[in-house]
Amino acid sequence: MILFISDLHLQPSAPATTRAFLAFLAGPARRASALWILGDLFEFWVGDDDLGDPFHADIADALAALGHAGVAVHIVPGNRDFLLGAGFAARTGARIENEPVLLTVGTHRLVLVHGDAECLDDADYQRYRRRIRSPLSRFVLRHLPLCARRALARRIRRRSAARGEGYARTADLDAGAIASLFRDFDADWMIHGHTHRPALHPHAVDGRERLRWVLADWHDTATWLEVEPDGVTAREGAG
Repeated sequence: MILFISDLHLQPSAPATTRAFLAFLAGPARRASALWILGDLFEFWVGDDDLGDPFHADIADALAALGHAGVAVHIVPGNRDFLLGAGFAARTGARIENEPVLLTVGTHRLVLVHGDAECLDDADYQRYRRRIRSPLSRFVLRHLPLCARRALARRIRRRSAARGEGYARTADLDAGAIASLFRDFDADWMIHGHTHRPALHPHAVDGRERLRWVLADWHDTATWLEVEPDGVTAREGAG
């Protein structure tokens, strides 16, 4: 059994969500062969040198404990934590994966993404995404002092919150991008997060029905998908 989660947006100001995540790692996640985190584990991540923060260190140690229990942990970075890197991987034992990811479960081919790159209607965000993830921006971010990166992340969060309602109208994945992912990877199923709109969507691509699961964001309680060769089950609980 493989578990999928996304959009936890962990932060010290949301302690109930953090408790739910730690309980999830100590409970349901231990029954899985693998855990996939499809982006935005943290509300923001400014660099692996922020592992010195006690809050981040506790999360990293809990993920490492899950790995030591025999559960493989994979992380597809999201728009809030795309700077997760080798330092975090070394501390947690998790594998940082580049999206899209193709995964085979039984006879089913799954394509995995966070989802932000496919929200093509949000032109402002796509321009920002290209700019912030460019090699030059990454170089500058790596060389800024930690306090400056934290301040920058706070400003970006405030700007994102101010967009609010307008962003919500353009947050769904582009139909053409969805079809291309299914077609390019010859996938039966797709799983992603980002939009905070949990649902199961059927798609007819090249005369074949495909299924797309959208993961829920977390608010105080755990929510995840269990994927086995014979199907997918949505779960929710306190962990």
